[in-house]
Amino acid sequence: MSKLGLDAQNKGPLGRLLASGNIGQATERSDGKMEATIRINQDELTFDPQILVLPHGGDVELTLINDDKNTHCALLPSNGDRKFIWLVNHSRGRATLNLDGPGYYWYSSPTGNDEGRGLTGAIVVLGEVPPEARLDRPEQPRP
Repeated sequence: MSKLGLDAQNKGPLGRLLASGNIGQATERSDGKMEATIRINQDELTFDPQILVLPHGGDVELTLINDDKNTHCALLPSNGDRKFIWLVNHSRGRATLNLDGPGYYWYSSPTGNDEGRGLTGAIVVLGEVPPEARLDRPEQPRP
């Protein structure tokens, strides 16, 4: 149990997500596409990894594996349209996402109370924001 109590049902899935320290990185193939595998482990109600880091924007092919005894799904971000994968118990699915800009992209399992119980995740796309998308503010110090 975390000191803030964020790891219990309906206490703040973001706190649970970030407190897990479960981060993975996509690998880049020779054809320029990235790929990664995300699992739902048995009896954990969490994505593994919960935070997936892409080195840059582009296409990523995800393999989702449900090792749980219950049915879940994945509602995934993608430019132009979201992707939905139904994952019955002990099944797998694939989705190709296009995430062309840097930033945070959230995904979850919106069935039942999966989101409230912590079945949420984030895809972090690294890279510089194009000049036309930057906020009009003074230069900020960088480490």
